[in-house]
Amino acid sequence: MFSLSSLVGRLRAAGCVFAEQEADLIAATARTPGEATRMAARRCAGLPLEHVLGWALFCGLRIQVDPGVFVPRPRTEFLAHQASALLTPHALAVDLCCGSGALGAVLAAARSDITLHAADIDPAGVACARRNLPGHNVHQGDLFAALPPDLRGRIDVLVANVPYVPTDRIALLPPEARLHEARHALDGGADGLGPVRRVAAQAREWLAPGGHVLVEVEQEQVPAATAAFTRGGLSCRVHLDHDREAIVLVAARP
Repeated sequence: MFSLSSLVGRLRAAGCVFAEQEADLIAATARTPGEATRMAARRCAGLPLEHVLGWALFCGLRIQVDPGVFVPRPRTEFLAHQASALLTPHALAVDLCCGSGALGAVLAAARSDITLHAADIDPAGVACARRNLPGHNVHQGDLFAALPPDLRGRIDVLVANVPYVPTDRIALLPPEARLHEARHALDGGADGLGPVRRVAAQAREWLAPGGHVLVEVEQEQVPAATAAFTRGGLSCRVHLDHDREAIVLVAARP
């Protein structure tokens, strides 16, 4: 017979800090006691809870997350809110480097009248995003190369949660990320800003006049990232959320 208390005990023994909450989520998600037992075993083996459950909660939305796909972080909710606030009626929005499509899902929920495109280089992420973004356009490819050419010069809001962890810090990440998420979803190159610079160099030609591009970075990366967008012909503002320890750069085409 299934016992929630025994599930809590197993998770706690495996080192899960929030064993009670995780046990509740597993019990609520599992369709049978046997499935709950198997899910608990996977969690005890070190898999991220979101991969065990098959979903992550992000801005109040349940986002499907397959094994190996980047798990949307709570801090990135700040990026989602900043982007949503810039949407205007019938805007054209793009979720670049979309992973599971979590940011695009928040934009679509914020305004039902927008036209939304999403893109990622990872086939697993694209497959996941297509389930999270039904009725919207999801493409596979490397950053802007994945987008239809007719979007050039027309994008009102471009959100790009590209990798920004410096290569030499990958080994310091929690094992749940380091071992169970694709490295290309984490590794931003020597200083973490390789993908950010690529976005900054091309964003202006894809944005509509007055359009915005938003990225998430770390505090020490702000000067270099801001300089990259300035070189790309965009004005740049920095937004901070101290509670989430999140920093978002919002660059605009004049």
